[in-house]
Order: sequence, then structure tokens, then C-alpha cells
Amino acid sequence: MKIAIPLLNGNLAPHFGHCERFAIIAADSTTRAIISKEEIVPPPHEPGLYPSWLAKLGVTYIIAGGMGESALSLFVQNHIEVVAGAPGEAPEKTVQLFLKKTLVTGKNTCDH
Repeated sequence: MKIAIPLLNGNLAPHFGHCERFAIIAADSTTRAIISKEEIVPPPHEPGLYPSWLAKLGVTYIIAGGMGESALSLFVQNHIEVVAGAPGEAPEKTVQLFLKKTLVTGKNTCDH
């Protein structure tokens, strides 16, 4: 599995569309272990761009703080599962919690 984490100042961004970079973390779905991590500067933000761009990179999950309904729908159309409402932690910690099924999410911080 490949998990995308939108980053702002090195931690999970409160809104994925305002991130500086994406951490792309590969994990083994059987052992639930992180295999690799890379950080990628995304193309300039345009509505609807990130779901298809991340799908082309092989991303299967995105963990975000906030995401609007339109973006949620576009990620689903691109076969990327969305976890919204995640806290602004370091990407490795966020993914480790997700893999252990102990990631506590709150309210989706985006209202558009």
C-alpha cells in the first residue's frame, strides 16, 4: 500500500490543498510495517488535480486533516481511500498509528 500525507512544516497539514509537500509512504499490508518514505513537491494546486496526480504515483490511501466534499469524491473516483480528521503529527507517526489501527481522527477540518 502507498499512503500520501500532505505536509506543512514537516507535519500533517490541516488542509491537504494547502500543503508544501507530500510524504509518500510505502507499507507492507501484511506485516503493517513501513517500507519506505519519500517527500515530493506537488504541482501547483488546482481543484481536482491532486487525486489524479497521486493515483498516477500509485497512492492507495491519503490521510489528511481536512478535505472538502468535492475532493473526497475525486479521491474515491481515483480509487484512493480517504482518512480525514487526522491530527497534525509527523508523517511516520501518523502512518504507524494508521497501520496499527489506532489512529484517532476528529472532525474533518475543511468545510468546502
